[in-house]
Amino acid sequence: MLGRIFKAYDVRGTYPDLLNDQMAWQIGFGVAKFLIGEAKSAGEITPMMRNIIVGRDMRTSSPSLSKELISGLNTFGADVIDVGLVDTPFVYFAINHLDCAGGVMVTASHNPPQYNGFKVSKRKAKPVGEATGLADVRKHAAMVERATAPAGGGRTEKRDLWQAYIQHVQSFLDLHGKKIKVVVDASNGMAGTMVPRVFGKNGSAIPGLTIVELNFDNSKGEFVHEPNPLVASNLKQLQESVIAEKADLGICFDGDADRCVVVDEKGKIVGCDHLTAVLAKHFLAESPGAAVVYDLRSTKAVEEEIRSAGGKPLRGRVGHVFMKALLAENKGVFGGELSGHFYFRDNFNADSGAIAMATVLSVLAKGTKKMSELIRPVARYVQSGEINFEIEDKDGAIAKLKQTYGPGTPSNGQVDDLDGVTIDCFSNKGWWCNVRKSNTEPLLRLNAEAKSATTLERIIAELSPVLGKRVDH
Repeated sequence: MLGRIFKAYDVRGTYPDLLNDQMAWQIGFGVAKFLIGEAKSAGEITPMMRNIIVGRDMRTSSPSLSKELISGLNTFGADVIDVGLVDTPFVYFAINHLDCAGGVMVTASHNPPQYNGFKVSKRKAKPVGEATGLADVRKHAAMVERATAPAGGGRTEKRDLWQAYIQHVQSFLDLHGKKIKVVVDASNGMAGTMVPRVFGKNGSAIPGLTIVELNFDNSKGEFVHEPNPLVASNLKQLQESVIAEKADLGICFDGDADRCVVVDEKGKIVGCDHLTAVLAKHFLAESPGAAVVYDLRSTKAVEEEIRSAGGKPLRGRVGHVFMKALLAENKGVFGGELSGHFYFRDNFNADSGAIAMATVLSVLAKGTKKMSELIRPVARYVQSGEINFEIEDKDGAIAKLKQTYGPGTPSNGQVDDLDGVTIDCFSNKGWWCNVRKSNTEPLLRLNAEAKSATTLERIIAELSPVLGKRVDH
């Protein structure tokens, strides 16, 4: 049963049929064994290295899962610092603020309310995925039995770190004496707790800031709309409210508030890659010549804007595990992903919805341009968005793409295999694309971009027969 809930980047399943309290205890034991083992092998055992942060979201199953997880952590011998009801980036902050061995957030992010799970981080809030320790956690968890496990004597302490967290997030915010009105949709998730604490009720903690609150009640663990801001239909209420309130922008958070999507003053959804390009210039003005990391599915304009601002553009594989590592390895200042994750050097290279919000407000306040005017110059190419194709022979299709469009062909495209396959014919033919395999389904995912709508239409029509049956959902 445990194997069904361990995913590539976290643990997740429906409660209580796939994920239950007993499993939470086992996973707690497994996490403690892995994290403390990691610290020992690195020769880093200090009193704080036995400490593990635990936070939880507002789902109705989170209190019991958190309680059993903590019991399992304690049984192995880990000391737990329980930070309570928080957003996921709060746990990343707490791990670094207290220099702990790691942490666990009890959450299922954007999934429906019957789901729950665990996001595990090690020291310095580095993510623990399948290849970076989650397989070990699963093995340790599967091998322990509660009845025979020796009591390790770990302790649990509840600690309120909100004041330190508020100060940290607010350090990224400067409204330059301006007045800004923003509509925030908390999606009935953890932003409903985080935003009033960090920015004040309706923005009252920040002079000049007005926040119009949507879906802030998270007391029932239910959602008015799916807490996933990447789905356009989930932004409809926000878009309408921005226009009705004559707000400067809107921001929608996902369930655990580590991701967000922005809507401009006209109610138009801002692509996360376009926002990455705008925010990159802000950070490069403060850190000239620094590296900026971006998701390889992003518009070409991101690379171009980073270069024009004097920065070093670095394409990254899709997924927070890869983005955080790339940012850290290259001492980058900032990173952005199409999924709405934004990463910050001065936030321990971790992502944060709260800091993304603070930065967007600061950039808007710094100049005289409206949100749409900031975005328009970087939205200069035509994008397909992600298109799924159903096909059994995924590798065969990718090989055929390389043969048809790669070096030496009439298209003479540049080809790389950083994540799936990227074929770049932008300089000579005016288009490029990335095709990635789904890990769980017989699907290929296409993202294409062109200098004109006509070129994009033509290339999608050309690629489609090779990629299989188009699936629209």
